Amino acid sequence: MSTIETPPRTVPVIDISGWDSGDPGARAEIVAAVQQAATTYGFMQITGHGIPRDLIDDMLAVNDEFFALPQEVKDSLISPPEVNRGYSGIGAESLAYSLGVEAPPDIFESFNIARDEVDETDPAVLAERHRFLAPNVWPDEAMPSMRPRLNAYYGAVAELARTVTRIFAVALDMPEEFFVERCQHPIEVMRMIRYERQPGHPDPVEGQQRMGAHTDYGIVTVLYADQVPGLEIVGPDGEWWPVQPADGAYVINLGDLLAEWTNDRWRSTVHRVAPPPARTDGPALRRSTAFFLDGDYDMVVECLPTCWSEDDPPKYPPVTGGDHLLQKLGGSRGLVATDDAFDTAKERLSAVTDG
Repeated sequence: MSTIETPPRTVPVIDISGWDSGDPGARAEIVAAVQQAATTYGFMQITGHGIPRDLIDDMLAVNDEFFALPQEVKDSLISPPEVNRGYSGIGAESLAYSLGVEAPPDIFESFNIARDEVDETDPAVLAERHRFLAPNVWPDEAMPSMRPRLNAYYGAVAELARTVTRIFAVALDMPEEFFVERCQHPIEVMRMIRYERQPGHPDPVEGQQRMGAHTDYGIVTVLYADQVPGLEIVGPDGEWWPVQPADGAYVINLGDLLAEWTNDRWRSTVHRVAPPPARTDGPALRRSTAFFLDGDYDMVVECLPTCWSEDDPPKYPPVTGGDHLLQKLGGSRGLVATDDAFDTAKERLSAVTDG
C-alpha cells in the first residue's frame, strides 16, 4: 500500500558562499534559490555568510550581560517610539497592532541601536538626527564594554544585509546596486531581543505571544537566534509553520517595502514568536538579534519596472520609506490599531485573527 508523503513545513536553507566567487554558475544557482524562496515563503535561511562564530558568540554574551543589569539601569535607556533606540521592556509593545489587530502586550525585552558613527556633515543626516537617525543610548557606566562589542557585530551584519540586497536586485532583474544605492543615509536598526520565562512568571493570557504576529516594515531583516522553538510564519497554505534556525544560519525575511516594490510577487510574510507551553520543562530562554535594513527615509518606493504589466498593474501608491515606517511604529509601539497598516498582509490576516 502506497502512502502520500506530506512535504515538510520548512523554509529553504541557501548557501551563499559562492556569491563573491566570480563564478557565474554559482551566482545563478543562488539567485534561483533566493527567487524561489522569496516568491513562495518570504523567508529563507542562509549559510556561507562569512560572519565569524566568535563574533556571534560575543553578541549572545552581550545579550546575557545587558538584560541582567538592574531594571532601573535598563529603564533609564527608554526612548520615544519614533526614535526607536534603547530599551523596551516586557509588555511595552504589541507587534500585532502594526497589522491593525488588537492583541495583548508581547512578552519580550529588547535593546535597539543604529549605526554609532554617521556623517554629521551630511544635510540628510542632520535633518533626521532627532528621529530616524538619532544617536544611540548606551549604559556606558554600567556596562562600558557593550558599545564596542555590539558595534563590531553591527558592522558585520550590516554588510551581510547589503550583500543579501545585491542578490535580491539581480533576482529582480535590476542593477546589482539598486537597493544599496537607496541606503546612503538609511534607517537601519539592530534589535537585541530576550525572551525569558523567569520562575514565578504567570502563564501567558489567551492570545498573548512572546512577539505578536506582524510583518517586518522595511527592505530585509537578517536574524540570528538561538536554536530554540518559537519563531513561526504563515506558510503558503495559510497555516502557522515553525522555523527552527539551522546550525550557524541566519534567518532572512522580506519587509513590506520590498513587497510593495515587487507588487507582492515577493512575500512580506506574517510571523510571530510563540511562547513555550505552560509549565514547560524545555528551554524557556530564547535570544535573538535582528538587523533591519529599511532604506533611506526620503527614498520613494514604487513598483519596480520588472514587476508589473498591463495585466498586473501596480497595487500600491508611491510612499517614502520614512512615512511608511512611522505608520508601522505608531501601531506596534503606540498600541494603536490603524487601518493604514494592513497593506501587504491583507490576504494572510486570517491566520492571525483566527488563531
